[in-house]
Amino acid sequence: MIKLQERMDKKKFEGAGFFYNEPMCLHTSFKIGGPADLFFVPKTIKHIEDIIGLCIELDIPYYIMGNGSNLLVSDRGYRGVIIQICKNMSEYRIDGNRVYAQGGILLSSLSKHIYKAGLRGFEFASGIPGTLGGAVYMNAGAYGGEIKDVIIEAETLTRKGEVRILTKEALELGYRHSSLQIHEDIVLSATLVLEQGDKKTIKMLMQDLGQRRKDKQPIELPSAGSTFKRPEGHYAGKLIMDAGLSGYRIGDARVSIKHCGFVVNEGQATCKEVLELIDYIQYEVKTKFDVDLETEVRIIGEF
Repeated sequence: MIKLQERMDKKKFEGAGFFYNEPMCLHTSFKIGGPADLFFVPKTIKHIEDIIGLCIELDIPYYIMGNGSNLLVSDRGYRGVIIQICKNMSEYRIDGNRVYAQGGILLSSLSKHIYKAGLRGFEFASGIPGTLGGAVYMNAGAYGGEIKDVIIEAETLTRKGEVRILTKEALELGYRHSSLQIHEDIVLSATLVLEQGDKKTIKMLMQDLGQRRKDKQPIELPSAGSTFKRPEGHYAGKLIMDAGLSGYRIGDARVSIKHCGFVVNEGQATCKEVLELIDYIQYEVKTKFDVDLETEVRIIGEF
């Protein structure tokens, strides 16, 4: 990390944020995680290209994150550079029924702009607590809608520093999957196509989905959203509930009573406690129902 500091030209990174030994519990919805050697907040695409170029040249690990809503970081932290693409890169433009937006814009904010433009088809994303870039990367979805339903292309940055445009077909969007996960590309921006709609109807649907989320999900407690992917032919939450694990806890990590598909932080939960609870849930569900639960939350750091 000292070599990186020596090589960084602050003029080249003007406007960017540099935070050394930054506690990651401050930047994740789980409120868990030790310090990252460097937490870097870029202002421009060039900042991203330059910091990744230095990391590659100096053989320093790096990780790209958005709003931290689907992330669990080790108690020991992350040895390397965490690059957060979020509010500093959140510009958008609406032209007719087409929406261009940078990867750092929050889905909640983008959905409001789209609603005000009288466009429908993005209501499903209004309550997802993440960024557009993360949503494309994971093909995020809720209440019957997914990113693949509205996207036409994405601008990405490869690990070699090349900017390219990927069509919807090239993104290979499936259930919580995209080709970006294989190639580890970074989403810089995306173009969506939506339909003209009635603003009153759009608003009512957004409010309805928001209320349903509030009623059925433990949004009042820190978590990383759905802990597990939906296994084929089943629902993770129901399997966990039927296994008798509702409310089961290890330390301050607990299976939500409100929705068993969520592991929540009831106070001072550690990454170690969450991982032990995840392992136990997976074991019990496998033993009782012969179903393998795969984590949806992304886990990074020093273990």
